[in-house]
Amino acid sequence: MTKTIKNEPKSKFANYQKTLERKAEEVRNSMSAQKAAQVVARLDIPSDEGDLSQQSHEEWIFLNRNTIDTKLLREISGALHRIETAQYGECMQCEEPISAKRLDAVPWARYCVTCQEEIAARVALGEREEEFEASAR
Repeated sequence: MTKTIKNEPKSKFANYQKTLERKAEEVRNSMSAQKAAQVVARLDIPSDEGDLSQQSHEEWIFLNRNTIDTKLLREISGALHRIETAQYGECMQCEEPISAKRLDAVPWARYCVTCQEEIAARVALGEREEEFEASAR
């Protein structure tokens, strides 16, 4: 029998919330304005094209990481909202419980492993994840 979040004691549920809050804080700290300023600070006059290229590359990496972090913060925020609305631990696709093992690994998970694999396969075939989510509702 698969162990699910609904079978867990309330203290375990609170542990997921604490884990999500810690992860959100960690991500916010990695996106701090000070770090952004360090990355995008340019030399007044780059000494050569190599320096300019290096700066551009560092900015590109920072912006891509920032995009990933922003998406993760949205996922975490969604999970915290599901905790508040008593929908946490339920697959948004099939409405079955998400296993505690999956939630331990990915506490912001919205889907059970089976549905997540199906979504990943459809996305790999070119369907946008947003379209799949809209059709599931």
